[in-house]
Amino acid sequence: MKPLVVLILALVLLGLRFLRLSRVLWVPVWWLASYVFLVYGIEPPLPRSIILMFMGIITLSLLAYFSVDSQTLSAAWGAIVRFVTDRRYTIPLAMVVVALPAAVGWVAYRNASKAPNPPLFGRTIHPPPPIEITFKGKKINLTEADNPFRALEKSDPDKFRQHVARGRVIYFQNCVFCHGDNLNGEGLFAHGFDPLPANFADPTTIAMLQESYLFWRIAKGGPGLPEESAPWASAMPAWEKFLSEEDIWDVILFLYDYTGYRPRAKESLE
Repeated sequence: MKPLVVLILALVLLGLRFLRLSRVLWVPVWWLASYVFLVYGIEPPLPRSIILMFMGIITLSLLAYFSVDSQTLSAAWGAIVRFVTDRRYTIPLAMVVVALPAAVGWVAYRNASKAPNPPLFGRTIHPPPPIEITFKGKKINLTEADNPFRALEKSDPDKFRQHVARGRVIYFQNCVFCHGDNLNGEGLFAHGFDPLPANFADPTTIAMLQESYLFWRIAKGGPGLPEESAPWASAMPAWEKFLSEEDIWDVILFLYDYTGYRPRAKESLE
């Protein structure tokens, strides 16, 4: 989160409490505060699809808040009727009637007229990994690390298939929303990302990478990208916060098994 944005929002909301606003007026105040927080208060930025989903939930929650009982709903409805019919509110009502469609039109115009801008500098799709990372306190040397379950493919095929099946479950519980049912980067939230989620079905992705590289990228997510991969607005989380080491290795087995690719072999130096 961005502390400055959160602090400003907190001070504004605290100051508005002294105005003793009605419950009806608090609804748009909280709605706007929530929108500002989601758009400007979170780092890395959330994709637009996630913001829209959260704002839909917040809108329904706020509507439920001031309609929690018949007395509150009646008072809220009465306040709205007075605002629309009482001549004392003619000027504020006129401002609202003009401002709402004007705001919608301005947003539509801005989005339609916005020209796509190239990044300020080149982005490296597959940046070189660090030599070593720390995973939940454990140091992992990426130049030497191997998938500990890959050897089971030959030594114990049944056990290997169990790990692949477990990786499939983990993928469809956590990764499918962005990377898609077919692992092609066409998930439900895919087009809210910049860059788009990786297309594992493309032979230029995981087929060119070692399994330890995938472990790094899954474990550290977007926040773990080095500077040469910026700018980016991906919401790819650091999965080390949610998955175990075995979970990630199993997912990697599933990715290769589903796509039919083989991980890149280690190169030996003569």
